[in-house]
Amino acid sequence: MAVDAARRADGRSTHPAHRRGGERRGRPRSWAVDDDPTATARGDRLVSAPHTERGFTLVEVMVALMIFGLIASAGVALLAFSVRAQGVTTSRLDDVGALARQSSLLAADLAQAIDRPARDERGTLLPAFVGDGTNVTFVRGGWSNLDALPRSTLQKVSYRLAEGALERIAWPMIDGAAALPPSVALDRVRGLRLRYRISGAWSDRWDGSGGAALPQALEMSLTRDDGVTFRQLFLVGSGGPPRPPAPSGAQAADGAQPPSVSANAR
Repeated sequence: MAVDAARRADGRSTHPAHRRGGERRGRPRSWAVDDDPTATARGDRLVSAPHTERGFTLVEVMVALMIFGLIASAGVALLAFSVRAQGVTTSRLDDVGALARQSSLLAADLAQAIDRPARDERGTLLPAFVGDGTNVTFVRGGWSNLDALPRSTLQKVSYRLAEGALERIAWPMIDGAAALPPSVALDRVRGLRLRYRISGAWSDRWDGSGGAALPQALEMSLTRDDGVTFRQLFLVGSGGPPRPPAPSGAQAADGAQPPSVSANAR
């Protein structure tokens, strides 16, 4: 009986189920089958399923780099286009502003043109308004005298094309004075053409010999360096009453008075 009891005790201790239970009880919990879903039991041993880590292949990396390069190239091209567009827009706006200032300056001068002959440095008497295809000279009124200098409010001015620019020349006095240094009214001018209107017709020259001292209008055609031509029209006004016509020889001999001129003439 004692021998059978010992055998039964040895059988329980060596039974596979009893060994697995003992090993499970003695095994650290981190290696338990229940704690590792990838582990499987093979007999009395635990076998863990292999873990694989996937990365990018060379083809995938090359495709990603190509896409990134295309996006970067598109961004650089867009930025360069924006910079060029901004530069062109700024240049155009500056050019339009310069053209508007030149037009306003000439319009103000011509609107106050008066019939007042002037003398040059040699004392030669010149018409009040004289011009050709590229040059015009006249006398204007309304010259501001903020410093109360001992001078007239009349001013002799001239416009001409010189060295690729439209220049404005002024004289400190109407008669016998030398011209002041010219100022640039508009740069980047390739060509200039002036025409003068009287009695419904245009003329390329004006010297006041047609019976009128001043033309009715002036046309200025400016050709810029880029080949664009701007056509400007200006009215020629009078800042004071016109001069009365000189009496003829017969009237002067008879002592006749020249016809009166209304002081309301503009």
